[in-house]
Amino acid sequence: MKKLQVGIIGGAGYTAGELIRLLLNHPKTNINFVYSTSNAGNKLYKVHQDLIGSTEISFSSDINTDVDVLFLCLGHGNSTAFLQNNSFSENTKIIDLSNDFRLIADKNFEGKEFVYGLPELNKEAIISAKNIANPGCFATALQLAILPLAANGLLKDDIHINAVTGATGAGTSLSATTHFTWRDNNFSHYKAFNHQHLGEINQTVNQLQNDFNSEINFMPNRGDFSRGIFATTYTKFDGTLEEAKKIYKEFYKDAAFTIVSDESIFMKQVVNTNKCLVQLEKHGNKLLITSTIDNLLKGASGAAIQNLNLMYGFEETLGLNLKANYF
Repeated sequence: MKKLQVGIIGGAGYTAGELIRLLLNHPKTNINFVYSTSNAGNKLYKVHQDLIGSTEISFSSDINTDVDVLFLCLGHGNSTAFLQNNSFSENTKIIDLSNDFRLIADKNFEGKEFVYGLPELNKEAIISAKNIANPGCFATALQLAILPLAANGLLKDDIHINAVTGATGAGTSLSATTHFTWRDNNFSHYKAFNHQHLGEINQTVNQLQNDFNSEINFMPNRGDFSRGIFATTYTKFDGTLEEAKKIYKEFYKDAAFTIVSDESIFMKQVVNTNKCLVQLEKHGNKLLITSTIDNLLKGASGAAIQNLNLMYGFEETLGLNLKANYF
């Protein structure tokens, strides 16, 4: 089989940079173009400086509407506008990394149906999908913490989540809370109980457990590190720790990248990988679920490649066997 021709829209951001790195090392893909009007003509490594020596590809102001796969790495709300103004071949599969098509109310757009691209939830639908709505980074880490409980109808009370993300989660644009002098040696919360990823999290929980009517209380935090998400989730659980572990290990037994650990987990185990680690503890009548991912990989570009692999019948881990930056 000849290599898939791949196009990237919105090529200058963090997720696009990681996507380019993965695609350059994927044995079944060829980068046909990386679209960026502001950087057109510049080498990719002039923006993504970690790619120096890896590629001589330049940003393009032209779009090939006949590529096999199109990745949209645009800001939230911009994918809709882009697809309204640009038509692609009927054979082009689209993987969108924004939040434009994640909710059921938004999944159908101008004749295209977008499948929610969380492999641990929708693998069979992804395999046969034409278009994918990639999950959000927080949404991935938090859903993977509670999916097994929801799938078994065991979410009976409010869910409480405290999670911290690195600075890359805010994107490349500078703001008051992304400058080094503010972020360094600092910690803060934001969008308390009202984060935009709650929509897709609630949607998934209700898809698996339609009688769930409690609250998901989510406190997102900004950490003083570049990448990664570390989340602690707890809720009431009547069973034993051993019963909980059995439920989780059974649910994830065929998951390529989600691992249930019997030992305490920490973020350095997953940074620079497409893994999600999950660990369970029982405290009184509460089950504590810890989960951690790399927000740019399992939370974005790595998951997009995982979805591509599923859509084309490749080995699910192809191009994603990455080592963590453990030390």
